[in-house]
Amino acid sequence: MELIYDLIRTPLMEMGRSGTLPDYFQYAFVINALICSLLAGPILGGIGTMVVAKRLAFFSQAVGQAALTGVALGIVLGEPYTAPYVSLFGFCILFGLLMNYTRNRTRMSSDTVIGVFLSISLAVGACVLLYVTGKVNMHVLDNILFGSILTVNNTDINVLAIICLLCVAVCLPMFNKILLASFNPSLAHVRGINVKLVDYMFILIITVITVAALKIVGAVLVEALFIIPAAAARNISKSMRGFFFYSMFFATLSCLLGVIIPMQYEIPVPSGGAIIIVAAVFFALTSLLRATLPAFREAAV
Repeated sequence: MELIYDLIRTPLMEMGRSGTLPDYFQYAFVINALICSLLAGPILGGIGTMVVAKRLAFFSQAVGQAALTGVALGIVLGEPYTAPYVSLFGFCILFGLLMNYTRNRTRMSSDTVIGVFLSISLAVGACVLLYVTGKVNMHVLDNILFGSILTVNNTDINVLAIICLLCVAVCLPMFNKILLASFNPSLAHVRGINVKLVDYMFILIITVITVAALKIVGAVLVEALFIIPAAAARNISKSMRGFFFYSMFFATLSCLLGVIIPMQYEIPVPSGGAIIIVAAVFFALTSLLRATLPAFREAAV
């Protein structure tokens, strides 16, 4: 994989040194950030359409913030604090599946169950973090909370690439089933679709891609990259196909511009915040288009 990354990085870095591209392209970490943007943007945008359809925005936020507890537990168990992926994925997958199981087995509303689990997770995380503060640089936790796409390394890219490939391999063959189960579970059941299995599979997908994207946009903001591009796409889409591809486009462009604009204009902001602000601008523009142009007022998916 490193050979592939070098094949991408080397010519772009040479173009940055020669002045063909802006000078910040001469740095490897910038190219790494753009590679991550091109990997994560389409996946987050595409899955975001189904997150919006299934009304799971609060769920993705809970999983993202539970990652802080996963990081703390990983440090306690001896994982490297820069890449505690075993504890991150292990805790968040268990958290997501148990939360979905409880949601399906009780009569409580989804937001109540998610709120309970999120509160418990943050409480445990706060207690464990107090224990590990003397062992690690707390600035690392800032990267988890708010994202630091400019600090990603080959390992982070490998993890993100593997998760993206797995999500594509699972979602593409079952996209129509997931979509039908999202919009009309009763009809999906009549057509022989195992709605509960599809639901758990989708929860698992949301969980792993959320964890993989933490270093890009951060635990606090990761759910926004699921929701805002999809919401922007919904403003102007007249079909599910348009909804899906517009969302992918907005999410990918938000990631790329969120990396490039702060460097271009030397704005000292975290990458996660910049990415979400760009996505919010797209949402505002599409909302304005829908409000002012008759062609977009009929958009509804």
